[in-house]
Amino acid sequence: MKFAVLGIAVVMYGLVIAFTGKKAWFTLGAAALVVILGVVGPIHALRDLINWNVLLIYVGSLVIADLFIYSRVPAWAADKVVEKSPTLGLGIVAILVMTGLLSAFVENVATVLVMAPIALALSRKVGMAPTTFMIGLAVMANLQGTATLVGDPPSMIFASYANYDFNAFFFHQGRFSIFWAVQAGAIVGALYFWWYFRKLGKSTVDLEIAEIRSWVPTILLGLLIVGLAAISFFSESLARLSPLFAGLGASGIWCVILAIVGLLWFVVKMKEPVSEAVELVKRLDWETILFLIGIFVVIGAISEVGLLEDLARILQDFIGGNMLLGFVVIVGISVVLSGFIDNVPYIIVMLPVAASLAKSLGLPQELYMFGLLIGSCLGGNLTPFGASANVVATSLVKKDSGIVVKFGDWLKLAGPFTLLTTAASALFVWIFWR
Repeated sequence: MKFAVLGIAVVMYGLVIAFTGKKAWFTLGAAALVVILGVVGPIHALRDLINWNVLLIYVGSLVIADLFIYSRVPAWAADKVVEKSPTLGLGIVAILVMTGLLSAFVENVATVLVMAPIALALSRKVGMAPTTFMIGLAVMANLQGTATLVGDPPSMIFASYANYDFNAFFFHQGRFSIFWAVQAGAIVGALYFWWYFRKLGKSTVDLEIAEIRSWVPTILLGLLIVGLAAISFFSESLARLSPLFAGLGASGIWCVILAIVGLLWFVVKMKEPVSEAVELVKRLDWETILFLIGIFVVIGAISEVGLLEDLARILQDFIGGNMLLGFVVIVGISVVLSGFIDNVPYIIVMLPVAASLAKSLGLPQELYMFGLLIGSCLGGNLTPFGASANVVATSLVKKDSGIVVKFGDWLKLAGPFTLLTTAASALFVWIFWR
């Protein structure tokens, strides 16, 4: 059975890498196969292996993100930043920093879509090719997506495995947690882009400030963040209060409630057609949601037959008792692999391995798990196809200006950014968690 599950997983990952557009079909098919073979039971898979709380958080936050874009508040804020900046270069860097901070709470692709019109319009007004600006948007969004529970699917998966609530991303066991490690990388990233755009000197440009439609989605986003933080304190009590909270998760239910309120506001208050609300829901990233459902089941099967323990032993034999070598290997391999393959299935496979390795060396599990999370998420910045936000950014550049962003063009700007930000974040983790 162990070899059968390994074969299914290898074929599944190969197909996901080769045919990314059909990845949900491959993971759902693999999940169905392990259930049919009796590795896991269907009830066990639905009840215990699939993390419904993570999925509901993702769906709810995607709806709020779309409404946030519709409100035009992000565009207005970006225009204000440029208007108040003493130089164009500093204004661009400020927009990139703002993009990153927004991406800590809004899905990365949605963040790029929010900020792209400002970047493209500004580039046209000053006669600058939009390539570097758009690459900056994508890599800063990917960087900060790692910082919080709601920023990106890998963070949600990590939270599910490590039993982290919203607040634990900021402080855990009395130590600075992953959020602050990402901020160390973000500071280095902002300095890198300041150095790059300093050539723009004191040039300024007049922008037509975007008109805000409504502040309601901003309020809903704030309630989502505050609610997740509050629920973190009372999660165990809520689970005891109701089987619904225990099974689906209070955080996920909260996010879905806010999404429903937002959709009602969209139709009733803003008088948008119901068909538009339906279309908004249909446009959500359902492929990733289905992909996660399948992958949760497959990884559960891999874990139950003991394959993860086998991988941990192999790595442990290679690393020996050298905890620094183990940390460097986990971060380095994660950066390289995530530049070319989807980091979601990779991190799901490797989280238990990283935790087991750290435990075998007598280290806090967070040391290697944080290293894995940083390497796999920031490594996506390495190539133009390493993350969905990268693909969106390059396609928008081509659509707007006809410029095709080549692999070398991307690597020239994003390569040093990836190495510098990963090194800064990993060093922070090493200092505070070893």
